[in-house]
Amino acid sequence: MMAKKIDVKLLLELRQANMSQRAIASTRHISTKSVAAVWRRADELGISLADVTDKTSDEVYTLFFPEKFRKETMYASVDYEYVHNELKKSGVTLKLLWQEHKDDPKGGVPVGYTKFCDDYAKYVEQNNLTNHITHKPGVVCEVDWSGKTMRLRATDEDKVYPVYLFVATLPYSQLAYVEPCLSMNEQSWINCNNHMFEYFGGVTLRIVCDNLKTGVISHPREGDIILNQCYEDFSNHYCTAIMPAGVKKPKHKPSVEGTVGKIATAIIARLRNNVYTSIYDLKADVAAALEDFNNKPFQKREGSRREIFEASERITLRPLPAFPYEYAVWEYGRVIGADFHVTYLTNKYSVPYRFVGKQVDLKVTDSMIEIYCGHERISSHKRFPSYVRNRYDTYPEDIPERFQRTEWNEHNIRQWAASIGKQTLEVIDRIFKSCLTSEKGINPALSVLKLSKKYSAERLETACTMALEYVSVPRYSHLRAILSAGKDEDYKPVKQQENEPAPTGFLRGAAYYGGDDHAE
Repeated sequence: MMAKKIDVKLLLELRQANMSQRAIASTRHISTKSVAAVWRRADELGISLADVTDKTSDEVYTLFFPEKFRKETMYASVDYEYVHNELKKSGVTLKLLWQEHKDDPKGGVPVGYTKFCDDYAKYVEQNNLTNHITHKPGVVCEVDWSGKTMRLRATDEDKVYPVYLFVATLPYSQLAYVEPCLSMNEQSWINCNNHMFEYFGGVTLRIVCDNLKTGVISHPREGDIILNQCYEDFSNHYCTAIMPAGVKKPKHKPSVEGTVGKIATAIIARLRNNVYTSIYDLKADVAAALEDFNNKPFQKREGSRREIFEASERITLRPLPAFPYEYAVWEYGRVIGADFHVTYLTNKYSVPYRFVGKQVDLKVTDSMIEIYCGHERISSHKRFPSYVRNRYDTYPEDIPERFQRTEWNEHNIRQWAASIGKQTLEVIDRIFKSCLTSEKGINPALSVLKLSKKYSAERLETACTMALEYVSVPRYSHLRAILSAGKDEDYKPVKQQENEPAPTGFLRGAAYYGGDDHAE
């Protein structure tokens, strides 16, 4: 397809007639930028209308813009109407037609295979035609949410909740995957995509999805498609290309659209009379109905979805990565504290000491926490389970030299505690005694002693004294609560008064007992 060229000769005629650039642009539907470019080029070359009167429009255009003309006329034209009609014939593919074009381009340079396919797709879309698609095994997987929902009844209240169905289809074999979800949010979408590849036992080259906000941020008519960051990370992890269908273009993913309709009968209608109070029971029944659906023989095709998949498509899928992708959330703008740790849900994770005071972002999955400063990942830790609170995960190499010890053990931790005070040592003793092994007591003991760096050794000793009156085994959370609220500072003078020795009785003068003043 050749780009529309500017009629340079016509513009020179209108210029000769003293028409302004603005008038030419408005009456001839040409941009003022193009008109100005022609006038500027005419002045550079010193060419007027009289110099090109005997030349054709193409010759004048070539004279003004030789580089553009060569570029626009370099490729041989392709008759895409002929291509479309040939594709309707049995066994004819785009690859075959491109090879024929390449062997006989009929003048010019033959277009590449990618451009050939892309231009044909544009032709089909512009002419509102139905593309003749020949699916190849293992190339594409189409995914979508079913418009129809199922129901889950709450056991403790008279409420019914909708259950949404994620549906995926391999167009070649038509093998389907279906998963019920209580939400259509981003995490559900990513998890379903994960489970889909696990079910197929491999990865396709492409995923064709709808333009849902949990996967696609922007799909402009022109320009780059912008994916949701998490979905893009997912695609990078599995080395698959996410290719959103055109906006309001269901024919771009016909297989999954057709499967959604069949699933309504094979699963939703089949289970419609069952009452579910557990999502796990619902998932089990959906999985069983899905297997029946995939194993059922085709009506107009030999075999079943499962048989064709196992015979021809499974082997073409790329292998799964060693570990599945984990859904991640981001926490932005966290500041590294003076103790070279960043806090997430009360637990602390170390970074190299040089990052103290800087802002970092956290990428949090179910099992890991990755810490980024700018675009650099500066540390990663195994995440503490959600039920664990106020724990430290500290890498020895992150500790500045002045804080480092060769190796933390019960002996040198007790030495540190004793240097702070008797009550602090008592707290550390109780922590170690409460743990099954001394190794299990090291982290909670260190978390207590590190409070001396933030609040001073004297205040920690007072806080330990106070905590021991109320808690049998004080931990970091108890002591930090006392110190952060300043309760230790209120407690100290009261304790001092209590420790002052009290008089044993009243002292009375001699006069009270009738001393010398009353002697006769």
